[in-house]
Amino acid sequence: MTATPGRPPLNRRLTEFGSTIFTEMSALAVRTGALNLGQGFPDTDGPESVREAAVRALRDGRGNQYPPGPGVPELRLAVTEHQRRFRGLDLDPDTEVLVTAGATEAIAASMLALLEPGDEVIAFEPFYDSYAASIAMAGATRVPLTLHAPDFRPDLDALRDAVTPRTRLLLLNSPHNPTGMVLTRAEATALAELAVAHDLLVVTDEVYEHLVFDGEHVPLASLPGMRDRTVSISSSGKTFSYTGWKVGWVTGCPELVAAVRTAKQYLTFVSAGPFQYAIAEALRLPDAYFHDFREGLRAKRDLLADGLAEAGLAVHRPQGTYFVTADISPLGEKDGVAFCLALPERCGVVAVPTAVFYDDPSAGRSLIRFAFCKRDEVLREAVRRLKGLTG
Repeated sequence: MTATPGRPPLNRRLTEFGSTIFTEMSALAVRTGALNLGQGFPDTDGPESVREAAVRALRDGRGNQYPPGPGVPELRLAVTEHQRRFRGLDLDPDTEVLVTAGATEAIAASMLALLEPGDEVIAFEPFYDSYAASIAMAGATRVPLTLHAPDFRPDLDALRDAVTPRTRLLLLNSPHNPTGMVLTRAEATALAELAVAHDLLVVTDEVYEHLVFDGEHVPLASLPGMRDRTVSISSSGKTFSYTGWKVGWVTGCPELVAAVRTAKQYLTFVSAGPFQYAIAEALRLPDAYFHDFREGLRAKRDLLADGLAEAGLAVHRPQGTYFVTADISPLGEKDGVAFCLALPERCGVVAVPTAVFYDDPSAGRSLIRFAFCKRDEVLREAVRRLKGLTG
């Protein structure tokens, strides 16, 4: 549909959002043949046993037609077992788990379900880009709590000052994309106490829960007073390296999950039928898988972080996720957007400018993000090319 002259855009709340930065930078990687360290997807598949589980489901006719709206029972049960095994949380698979088309849909459905126009949402800045769009679609207002380099710790005093009578919800992400910050138990406890004191809802994005290299993952829902006010989101893509399957989930008390399900059913309705059965098996993999997965990514983090430092960038080594944030200022550069747009032609590497994740781009103007969920030989070649920037 083309716009009629004189009419406003179809949704004025979304006019600030074009295509995502990941779409643009991945297209630039394809166009130039550059190594893509921008978008966060692995360049190898996950466990063969999980892929074969999907093939079996397809051949056996499980999930080839519409699966149940909340998700197949096998996956919902596996999610509850996972939460009990790793987080000490007891959930009802029938009323406290909802399967979604990845974490992105879970975030959007949560914002649409839990917010009213005029509500305020406090979120860590830099934001993962779907946060801002989802808040806007719900007609709410985002209020940034800026995480500053080099440590990217949340300023709890600033957070308390940011709460107003219109504040409805905290949208939290730990391990945090793009900075790699992991909340300490003390910080998570302080956030929980603030939510209880002001009767706030909390939506917590925990997709990198198995990629904590320094510290520990503290689920907000496990803290006092949080069980009935927290929507927890996770997904299979980042843990099992099948990002294209788009299998995520929401957990929480029955009332909150029912609200999110009401919104979700008008988004995708259902998705990923056969893959749901495969992820049910993936969640039951032995502890050794999760340990080896984390340690393998830790080694990749160190490989890339050390290489970026040798190439002359100021590196902020992440505590979690599979992204490294670096500052280009030591290279005599100031503008991360311009730097990233030119980088594929200059040396054949794609990165993402962090400034696009800030309401105030100047706060992250010289910061860029690299993904290290790639084969070691790709990371080494990217480092070799980046070193060429300084001669």
